[in-house]
Parts: sequence; structure tokens; C-alpha cells
Amino acid sequence: EITSLLSLYGGQFSSEQEIRVNSPFWILNISSEDMARGLMKRTVCAKSIFELWGHGRTAGELYASLKNYPMDKMFPYLQSDSTYKIRIHTFNKTLTQAQKIQKIDALEFLPFKGKVNLKNPEHIFWILEDYGMDPNNVPEEPFHLYFGRWVHGQRELIESYSVKKRHFIGNTSMDACLSFIMANHGRVKPNDLVYDPFVGTGGLLISSAHFGAYVCGSDIDYNTIHGLGKATRKNQKWRGPDENIRANLRQYGLEKYYVDALVSDSSRPIWRKGMLFDAIITDPPYGIREATRRTASQKETVKSAERSAENHIFVSSSYHLSDIFFDLLKFAAEYLVMGGRLVYWLPIYRPEYTEEIIPRHPCLKLISNCEQMLSSHTSRRLITMEKVKEFKDQDQNSYLLDGQYLPYRGHNSFREKYFSGVTKRIAKEEKDNRK
Repeated sequence: EITSLLSLYGGQFSSEQEIRVNSPFWILNISSEDMARGLMKRTVCAKSIFELWGHGRTAGELYASLKNYPMDKMFPYLQSDSTYKIRIHTFNKTLTQAQKIQKIDALEFLPFKGKVNLKNPEHIFWILEDYGMDPNNVPEEPFHLYFGRWVHGQRELIESYSVKKRHFIGNTSMDACLSFIMANHGRVKPNDLVYDPFVGTGGLLISSAHFGAYVCGSDIDYNTIHGLGKATRKNQKWRGPDENIRANLRQYGLEKYYVDALVSDSSRPIWRKGMLFDAIITDPPYGIREATRRTASQKETVKSAERSAENHIFVSSSYHLSDIFFDLLKFAAEYLVMGGRLVYWLPIYRPEYTEEIIPRHPCLKLISNCEQMLSSHTSRRLITMEKVKEFKDQDQNSYLLDGQYLPYRGHNSFREKYFSGVTKRIAKEEKDNRK
């Protein structure tokens, strides 16, 4: 998420720090404080951002680094008419109050001229200490120490968009935190057009609309799109007259960004040819809590012309998981603008997972692959891909197998055995957990 936001706002990871994979502190090179604030207003993975005045592997290195920090950059925050306080944060270790005071007193060489104000200071400075990630093996001294001026923090975004307070929800409404992470992976920005082909109750549209993008979606389920049928919320039997996607956006003051939601089958082409969407952000159904369905073939339609009152389509058939992902990548390759991003969740069975399982397309470049653990054996990967090549007719039915792009000939030739097994194993684990 941080990497995507840096590519959107500008900036990069610092080359002067040897970043450990599991370190909770990262040093970034960002050109302005306004840019840093803009990044923090969007991220949900970072807690705070600081202007770094000094750092080191020991207290001595930290103090030497602080003494070398340019005085002209310190000066505006050390004036006699200003107020300040110093706080300490230790990761993976708890200090006594006496230890904290001792560490603060050791910074007396800094030329603070203002008054201390612990309740409402103008400037807040932090000492940050990293004691590693292993709670069973906490070192006596920190691995790294940092000192800097607090610039901005962001933790209210998730709470204000909590699914618990949302007007219209479903069985699989996406958690607010994950929705914003997905929008950030997609580098959604104001005036973008964002599409969700498996829109459901529209949870993923909300985060994109919050960032100023116009949003639309489609789903094969007529009742969900129109807010009809049985309610998901506890102690409520039927959905109310105004439980729909538009009402959710209205709840957050985002209705002006709502384009529309269509009842349609994602496996069937409904859009005019050409690049339309700046981002496609979606959570495809896995066939566990939500059924994987599509409209049936012409042969199946002729056999059964009865109309379903529940689904408002003539005939539906099963939609193999491998077909879902192939169709999704093909759609993204054709309808994303150049540089546009596809962000989606891929379920996996961890003991059998390899990177070769991830569906590929010649027009899409894999940007990131992040894991969310569901259980000891199952998880899902957040896949982010970027369009890097114009869609041509020869790319219509291409998929990657053994390092080569080959014609796609149906689900039996495209990892269907693996994905069928994933669905069954996740369903079994969910059933066992409920028991």
C-alpha cells in the first residue's frame, strides 16, 4: 500500500536504511510536508509520519546524527514562543516512567527554547525504538532508534466507515480497512472511473468514492442490486425500501460519485469496445458464502425457458473459479486504460500454493501479491496488476502456462483442479469452525 501511494504522490524508500522485512519503521524520501500529509490522509497501514531529525543503531549514533541535523530546519520548531512535548514509543518492549524520563533528559543538548505543554502542544517530538518482532526474545538494547517531529497520523478513516454502521450490507461485505487498502493498491485518484464487476452491496465502491473517483459496478444477482429479498442484518427479516448501493454512498455524502449499478453477467460482454476504466477493484465470489453463477449457454437456455423470480434471469449455470479469474483478467486487459490497475482477491490452499497458480495475461504486469491469512491452511492473496500493453485480438484468449501464453480452452485446461480443491477445503474449514 505504501509503495503504491509513493508512486501516486511521489517519493521513494530511503537508500540509507537497511530495511528489515518485518521492521515497523520505514524511512521515506518525500519532497514536502504537504505530500507527506496527503499520503497519510489515505493510508490505513501506517499510523503516523514524522520528519526524521536523526537515527542510529545505538543511542550514541542517534545523538551524533541529531547534532549533524541542519539547525535551519530545526529552528522554526524551537522558538521561545512555541510549546512542545516529547513522547517515547517502544516497539515490542515496555519502559518504566523513570526510564522514559531518563531518555528524554538525555536530549537536553537540543536547543529547545519553548515551553513544555503536555496537554495541547504546538509541536510533538517522538523517540522511536525498535526492539524487533519476537516477544519471546526481546533484546536489552533496541536494534534501531529514531527521533523526529510528528507530522500527521491517520486512524479515524476505518472507524468512520465501519461496516457495522453501514445502511446496506450483505454476507460478504468487505471490511472497511481492506476496502481502503484495495483502493490504494489501485492508485485511485479524483475523477477516475472505477468499476467492480462483482459489486454485491458496493462496499468497494465506497472507498474509491471517498478518494474522489466516480464508481460503478455490476452483479448477476438482481435482488442485491435492487436491495430486495432477505436481510443479512440480525433481527431483520427483509430489506427495507431504501437499502441499496446508492443509499450507502448517500450515507457518507458520496452520492455525487455514484454512476450506476447494473444487473449483468461478468462473463458476457456488455460494454462498448475501448478503454473505459482507470481501475477495476473487486472481490470475486469463491462459491462458499456467495454462489458462483453465470447465465447459461444458448443450448441450456432452449432447454429451460422458465423465468426465475429470485434471480430475474432465465437460466443460470455454475461458473468455475478458474473461468472467473480468466474472464476477469481478459476484461481488465481490454477495458482498463494504459497504466490502469486491476486489484482482486485470489483464494489459495497454502500447502499447495505456488506463484505459478496466479493467473496471468500478456497485457497485465503483476505489481504486488500480498497474503491475508484465513486459517493455518487457507488464505487469500490480494493481487494487483497494471496494464502495460495495448489489447490486441490475439490477446483475446491468452493465459500463461509454463512460461508461455497459450490459447485458453476452458476451465479444464486452466488450473480448475487446483481451484476446485481450494473451494472445497475452505468450505470444509468454515464448516468445521462453525461447529
